[in-house]
Amino acid sequence: MGMRMSFRDNNFQAGFSVVELMVALGLSMLLAVAVISVFTNNTHSFNQDENLSRMQDDAGFALRELSFELSMGGNYGELHLPALVTEDANLVIGTDCGPVGEVNWMYRTVDPVTDESLSITAIDNATNGAVLNAHSCFVPGEVLEGTDVVSIKRVAGAQAGTLRVGGIYLRTNGTLGLLYRAPFPAAPTVPVPVPVSDWEFRPSIYYIRQFANTAGDGIPTLCRKVLQGVGPGMATECLATGIENLQVEYGIDTDQDGQPNLFMPNPTQAEIQSAVSARIFLLARTVEIDTRYTNDKTYSISNAPDYTPGDSFHRRVFSTNVTIQNIRSLTMMGF
Repeated sequence: MGMRMSFRDNNFQAGFSVVELMVALGLSMLLAVAVISVFTNNTHSFNQDENLSRMQDDAGFALRELSFELSMGGNYGELHLPALVTEDANLVIGTDCGPVGEVNWMYRTVDPVTDESLSITAIDNATNGAVLNAHSCFVPGEVLEGTDVVSIKRVAGAQAGTLRVGGIYLRTNGTLGLLYRAPFPAAPTVPVPVPVSDWEFRPSIYYIRQFANTAGDGIPTLCRKVLQGVGPGMATECLATGIENLQVEYGIDTDQDGQPNLFMPNPTQAEIQSAVSARIFLLARTVEIDTRYTNDKTYSISNAPDYTPGDSFHRRVFSTNVTIQNIRSLTMMGF
């Protein structure tokens, strides 16, 4: 009896009661919920940090690219005056990008009617209609309206080595300049006496496109039109996604001392002749939404209308000042 009693007591003490099982199950569920909550929050934080980091990287790259391009506007190598550039007769462009009906606008360094430099031209708070009238290589609905469009004409920052067949180059001796399509023509329109140097011609038009990869994807993107190919023709290159607005204010030198006296967001082409600096503003947003965030901030950039998005994208305004080196130098020299 003693042995059987001991056996029954041990057998009875070896299991868990229903209450104990319920408590253990409840604690396990609470622990699982806590682990899942921590994992979800960490995943959300990681995704948002990555999203914000990508936005900052894209905006920083876009700002550096625009700053460099504007600072180089009007750089024609060793040739100081745009009016001294002559277009060779062999220049044929596949798709021009000037006003409708105007041929070879992309090659022109000065306006043939006004003699004003075309090194930098601008459309303030553009509409698609205004862009199509000024630049025939755009398509309807391509530009995000209310953003600036900037055209910049210049040559590369270093002399060309081997000439690329079909590429556009400026040959100059510092006094004369001939814009031609490689190889150099046997009978150029304007002979350029030696010693000479060749510089690759790099015109571009910067703008905000309404989409990134396919029309309707809703991702605003900083793009540019550039000369490419053997033709050559105007092609589209996109630089940074999530760029919602581009605004540029031009520092105008009114007293010819090489320093800006006022900044104008919508200067005329005549006023741009005296632009010696620029303020660049970019409004960037994340590509992905943050479901836990509502953006109710109001953004005021230059002369663009105030903007309160009311959506779930994070945004930030990036800005910088840049000296337009070549126009400033000419201004200080009295040109």
